[in-house]
Amino acid sequence: MAKAKDDNIITPTTDLFIAALWSDPKNEPILLSLLNAVMTNIRQPMIAKAKVLNPFNLQEYPTDKQIRLDVLVEDELKTRYNIEVQTDSHKSFFDRMLYYWAETYGLLLERGDNYRKLRPVRSIVITEFPVFPELKELHTVFEIRARENPVVLLSQHFQMHVLRLGDWMRNSQSGLDSLCVGLQRWMQFWGLGFKTEAKTMSTMLQDAPEVLSAYEEYRQFSADPVMRDKARARKRFLDEQQIIMNDVWEEGEAKGRAEGRAEEKIETAQNFKRLGVPVATIAEATGLSVAEIERLG
Repeated sequence: MAKAKDDNIITPTTDLFIAALWSDPKNEPILLSLLNAVMTNIRQPMIAKAKVLNPFNLQEYPTDKQIRLDVLVEDELKTRYNIEVQTDSHKSFFDRMLYYWAETYGLLLERGDNYRKLRPVRSIVITEFPVFPELKELHTVFEIRARENPVVLLSQHFQMHVLRLGDWMRNSQSGLDSLCVGLQRWMQFWGLGFKTEAKTMSTMLQDAPEVLSAYEEYRQFSADPVMRDKARARKRFLDEQQIIMNDVWEEGEAKGRAEGRAEEKIETAQNFKRLGVPVATIAEATGLSVAEIERLG
């Protein structure tokens, strides 16, 4: 039987599903599994508790609004984790990620607070597009270190993790062996969960029970007609927003090119005037009016 055109309208990385999955208090073990897989993979201590600070209510979610569906988590030591899936690349992507980190860090203090109240903030970004082709590790970690001696760490408060799902999927699924088992299973769930037969997927994830639970939650979520309608409406809204943005971008580029040509004409006319070329001749050469040329310095 042929698949419906939008059978994959909900994938394991669909933001609606991700936000709903990690925001549900009953799924704290699933959320802890992801965070501890990330920390274990860089040999840092595991965490015991994960409280979602911006829980997502799917029933109240407006599909026609440009809402950022990240998940902000706090552990038992008050360290914060900002988790987000990114499906599309753009020129300012990492500037935006850095801004989100700074925004989260800045909100830890109010005016007059002592800086000792600051706590580490760790961004975890799952990218569905290739990034950093010069790097081999699928789990890329950015910190603030001295160029002269990278062993010297300026602060433990900044840490940005990029889980390069897109690179794994586009490179014959290589590089997975460099990750700890927990993170391998999360990558397999995100990358293969929407297209692999359920029995095969369940076998693949059997040594990571929390990831298997996430997969079971995904199957229920993606089969729900109401959730599919919401996902379809959100995709339609985002597609329309992208079309508008592209139109604005193209209009801006066209305007910029026109303004650039106008500036070139003015500069040429000014040079001709300094050389004593007759105004009528300059007008013919540049397309500017005689009055415009006479006003030039």
